[in-house]
Amino acid sequence: MNKIAGLFIVMSSFITAQQRMSLSECEEAFLKNNFQLLAERYNINMADADILQAKIWELPQASGYINAYNPQDRKAFDIGQAKGAEITQLIYMGGKKKNEIAFAKSNKELAQLQFSQLLADLKTQLHAGYYHLYYENLKLDHTNRQLDYMNDLLSAYKVQSAKGNVSLKEEVRLQSMVIQLNNDKTEISKNILEFEQGLKVLTGITEGIQPYFSEAEVKDMLAAQPFGDETELQKKALENNADYQYYLKLIDNSKLYAQWQKSLNVPDLNVGAGWDQNSGTFKNEVNLMVGIPLPLWKSNKGNIEKAGFAIRQSQKSADFRKLDLETRVQAVYRTWKVQHEQLSRITSADLENMEQVYNGMLNNFRKGNISLIEFADFMDSYRETALQIYDMKNGIMQSAEQLNQLVQTKIFY
Repeated sequence: MNKIAGLFIVMSSFITAQQRMSLSECEEAFLKNNFQLLAERYNINMADADILQAKIWELPQASGYINAYNPQDRKAFDIGQAKGAEITQLIYMGGKKKNEIAFAKSNKELAQLQFSQLLADLKTQLHAGYYHLYYENLKLDHTNRQLDYMNDLLSAYKVQSAKGNVSLKEEVRLQSMVIQLNNDKTEISKNILEFEQGLKVLTGITEGIQPYFSEAEVKDMLAAQPFGDETELQKKALENNADYQYYLKLIDNSKLYAQWQKSLNVPDLNVGAGWDQNSGTFKNEVNLMVGIPLPLWKSNKGNIEKAGFAIRQSQKSADFRKLDLETRVQAVYRTWKVQHEQLSRITSADLENMEQVYNGMLNNFRKGNISLIEFADFMDSYRETALQIYDMKNGIMQSAEQLNQLVQTKIFY
């Protein structure tokens, strides 16, 4: 067994172990099983925990004392006449807790936007892989049909060549056509394995996935038009794209952080009560205690300055993301438009004519009405054109999916 035959057997064993799944079924499995998405959800849970933590105050502190040594009576641990206790509580001033809680809530909003963007990115990967796999399977079926015919034809020519009825040159020419089709099949099969692997990772399904659409579904997807023009799509993208919204929210987040850091410069109060048995002015006296740091300098000056730079950095990052998003929407929309216009020029009548000529060429060649050179030239052209049409249809779906990823709201009808 040669290496090429072995490769086909291995690929066939992978490709045949498939289950038929619609795109919606793949999405359900993706939402349920995707480990990357499940892991990202925990960032939101951790942000909730940070909010809970921000609401918690410092614990009150209790302390006390007893006599260790009474020098007057020369007695150790004379606790009968010398002991005391106090309790204190830190009171936050300047809105520290309020600012810390607001900052923690803002972090949760950022985590939610990151999750939304990851969901959009992974969903796009799922759709893109599904479309790729769908059209690669169509290309494989098409190539297999041509290959079956050409293998039969080559076998017949080998018999006639051995008898001297046809030239060896004609046999070699057919052999080269079969080799080209086998190369196409190998490349397509490799692509199928790659896209299947990607879908397995995304959906958590270990078996191979065989995509399917009805003819009406494919027709509708290829004919779908966006709701607006290039400018309208850019506007919708700025309103809905989670990645861009993240950077806008990051500006507010940086401002909240700066406000929190400024409030940390405000001295806090330590308030408490103490009881002293004998060492005070009065016996068993109860005292009110208040403590506050002396604000001789701004102890948080560096962090405040750092927060100011973070605000400016966030603003520049948001400006970049806005420009990047607008240009990407523009590029993808124009790509989709060119692809859509190119495919629209190929009518159903053109495709029917191509198949009619293909079948006619097969019949006429078997009857000997056309030469091998004419037949080979036509078959090469037909093979390339058929694969290109599949790629054009796939390209339209891929561009539409990229627009969906960028705009992140329904834009096709």
